[in-house]
Amino acid sequence: MLELDLTAELDRQLSVCNACRYCEGFCAMFGAAQLRTAIGTNDMAYLANLCHDCRMCYDACMFSPPHEYAVNIPEVMAAARLRTYEDYGVPRTWARMFRRPRSAALVAVLCGVAIVTAAIVLLSGPHALRTPQLGPGAFYRVVPYAAMVGGALALVLLAIASVAISVRQYARDIGGGTRFMTASAVRTALHEALALTYLKGGGAGCYDEGRGSARRRFYHGLVFWGFLADLASTTSAFIAQDIFHVLPPYPLWSFPVVLGTAGGIAIVIGAAGLIAVKRGSDSRPTEPRMIALDYAFLAMLIAVAASGLALLALRGTSAMGSLLAVHLGALAGLLATAPYSKFVHFVYRVVALVDHAHERGAAGSSS
Repeated sequence: MLELDLTAELDRQLSVCNACRYCEGFCAMFGAAQLRTAIGTNDMAYLANLCHDCRMCYDACMFSPPHEYAVNIPEVMAAARLRTYEDYGVPRTWARMFRRPRSAALVAVLCGVAIVTAAIVLLSGPHALRTPQLGPGAFYRVVPYAAMVGGALALVLLAIASVAISVRQYARDIGGGTRFMTASAVRTALHEALALTYLKGGGAGCYDEGRGSARRRFYHGLVFWGFLADLASTTSAFIAQDIFHVLPPYPLWSFPVVLGTAGGIAIVIGAAGLIAVKRGSDSRPTEPRMIALDYAFLAMLIAVAASGLALLALRGTSAMGSLLAVHLGALAGLLATAPYSKFVHFVYRVVALVDHAHERGAAGSSS
């Protein structure tokens, strides 16, 4: 699919969809497509990120393969999203690494673990990897505070800067700038994104083994809210340490541990569930490389969450140092690849939803 002229192919397929309109109630993409008489490159980037890949249009379409029209909206949209991640990724060279997403993810995690392990050996000595550390500040006797915070902050800031540059250009291309980001449009888009409105497949759920199912939406919600719980855990740990001067590790009943444990479990279950759903569903409606990108990202999430849970369970043992190296290394790999992996899809999707909300408002006011 990537070898084809995606813009021309999407224009061809959507001309059939706009004539038929059977699927117009499934998601925002079809309504946005109906406002366009022809599809350009920027329209393709916009519509592809409005598509939530529920695949119900494929299940419902009378013109899908083997029909001669060969309408397969999920496949062409997935290919266009891949093009979005690569074309807007900064720097472009790093983005191209994800043409082989499984290899890129594996290399990122292994390099992260190797770098953290080497830093521990250099800064704290090899014994830190196998010596039990107990009491306040135990983690910092393995990885010094400045190294842990400085490394994490550098990766986060680089990821934010890269995504900000990419999204700024994306917003400019699909909407002429940020003029469409009104308070009302942002509020509507955030509601649709957080409620996973367009993973309902028009009410029937996502295409799963040839029928509607709510399983994907449920597991997706677990991953998303688990991520937010872990973010809240990190924030509460920062407050406890830097404002109240209470050093980790914290008791099992403390806010950082409760939130982190709940978030880690939710991510592991949600990511594993999504992998199971994808493996058990029909792969024909979508682009194979997008499936590989999904698997790579979900595997990285599981590696980070599972290593964090193992670290919590064994933090008072001689395995703590090694587990800390694995956890921080996996997290470093996730952060380093975030602007180019499936991690960034949420940002592009929210911007597309904001533009769509603005577009609907403009269309309503002119009618």
